[in-house]
Amino acid sequence: MTAAVAQDIRVSEIFGPTIQGEGALIGQPTVFVRTGGCDYRCVWCDSLHAVDSRFRADWVPMQPAAVMERVRALSGGLPVMVSLSGGNPAIQPLGRLIAAGKAEGYRFALETQGSVARDWFADLDVLVLSPKPPSSAMTTDWGALRACVDAAASGPRIVLKFVVFDAADYAYARDAAARFPDLPVYLQPGNHTPPGPQDDDARIDTEGILLRLRWLVDRVVADRWFAAHVLPQLHVLIWGNKRGV
Repeated sequence: MTAAVAQDIRVSEIFGPTIQGEGALIGQPTVFVRTGGCDYRCVWCDSLHAVDSRFRADWVPMQPAAVMERVRALSGGLPVMVSLSGGNPAIQPLGRLIAAGKAEGYRFALETQGSVARDWFADLDVLVLSPKPPSSAMTTDWGALRACVDAAASGPRIVLKFVVFDAADYAYARDAAARFPDLPVYLQPGNHTPPGPQDDDARIDTEGILLRLRWLVDRVVADRWFAAHVLPQLHVLIWGNKRGV
């Protein structure tokens, strides 16, 4: 394997600028670099086109310079927040991309379930750790999640973000937050109608999502969990499950 190939990033899609739809950066103009491949298979995954290996042929191997060229073109050469997502972007070699972009004034946020730690986490501006609750049918490796926090050290802002579908997910979020008491916590109701693999315009159950949001607010207030931030998935409410926005 050549050095160039070893540094290829498998890219599912690059799009924007649009707004970040969730978490600590909600509403912020952002260009998204969505990588292909994931070590999880969440049952309610809403981005299977960037996860499942049957879409591997659609993932484009790109060098960091080529990714930055696309980001630069989309932003008109003006530095903007770049969100690295997936799939699980932590399984991709993103260190050189982050270094190149930051040299030009771009900032980088990465969202991962916290299953794989990388030394370049410390070079991020924001690290969003989104461990998956029981409704995902995945199991959390708490040691791996701790390793991600340690790898980031004092470099980026580190936050926890949880998708909550039911009471078991809420209890999981409370437990996870207690394990990392120094990290800010963001909660959001789950998307009740994830799309099929190629269904960009699948309708969503807006009423159900808003009911779950109200339920989540009530639970947080009743439990006096005043450190938690409760937010919607803004992009879902605006665009549904459409890709590339």
